[in-house]
Amino acid sequence: MSEEKPTVAVFDTKPYDREYLSIAAGAESLRWKFHEFRLTEETAIAAKGAHAACVFVNDVADRAALECLASCGVQHLALRCAGFNNVDLKAAKALGITVTRVPSYSPHAVAEHTIALLLALNRKIHRASSRVREFNFSLSGLVGFDLFEKTAGIVGTGKTGRLVAEILRGFKMRVLAADLYPDHAWAAANGVEYVDRETLAHESDVISLHAPLTPETHYLINRQTLALMKRGVVIVNVSRGRLIQSKALIEALKTGHVGGVALDVYEEEEGVFFEDLSGEVLQDDELARLLTFPNVLITAHQAFLTREALEEIARVTVENIHLVSKDHPPLDTTAL
Repeated sequence: MSEEKPTVAVFDTKPYDREYLSIAAGAESLRWKFHEFRLTEETAIAAKGAHAACVFVNDVADRAALECLASCGVQHLALRCAGFNNVDLKAAKALGITVTRVPSYSPHAVAEHTIALLLALNRKIHRASSRVREFNFSLSGLVGFDLFEKTAGIVGTGKTGRLVAEILRGFKMRVLAADLYPDHAWAAANGVEYVDRETLAHESDVISLHAPLTPETHYLINRQTLALMKRGVVIVNVSRGRLIQSKALIEALKTGHVGGVALDVYEEEEGVFFEDLSGEVLQDDELARLLTFPNVLITAHQAFLTREALEEIARVTVENIHLVSKDHPPLDTTAL
């Protein structure tokens, strides 16, 4: 008799999730149950009978949801992302649920999107593109600035932060960096200078965030840190939305203290990003206000969205599911 295939309940799935998970090596030996809705306490029952629940960044794996998953027989929570701030790890451990993640899928994808956002915002590409589609070929209001010899500040020098720093050095920018665990050998090899966060805020023309969300980094950008920054500073965030206090950011944009903002993440993106709300009234007043500024560019958490990244996310997720189902150590549970 053939061994029964482990069942995987996949939450918050989009067409690209289903496509890449279904064709990953080893996927054929799993039974997939794809759900478009996110994991919550109320929806966790959909995993009944599954060995594993697979979730993404905006699924809610709090104690209540995990208790429901455990009662449904789920033994493994497989994150198809690097961040795990949406998971109650203590509750998972107490309930005997193994938690795995994809610690690194394509730092190049995220780094390149960071640069794309910075260039598009600075040179007003999004505004220019909209204009010419309406046959408006005026250049008024589209003045940017040279990145050459300006100062960039990189907050967080993990894989993605280091790549962004190296690319910006290619523009001949002075690059400052701040990190609790500085890599001085890398910095010396790439002409990057480690400084404290206050110095970085005070001296940078461009600040790019690449830090994980922790209690220490929550609202890393707030009224006090914004006040330290140069007038006209440009801020880019492709990391976690709650690194920035949106209310303080809006105030700084209104006064002109912040010259521009490019965001791929937002602090209250759950239920908004990844969804088509074009026929509805946006209920988030702060996000709606941010979208009114001509010097704000927002993408909906798409920095990871390349073929290479999706292939790696699917590969690691499927392999982790197989390993845990056979009581083998997963590929990487670092920091979990």
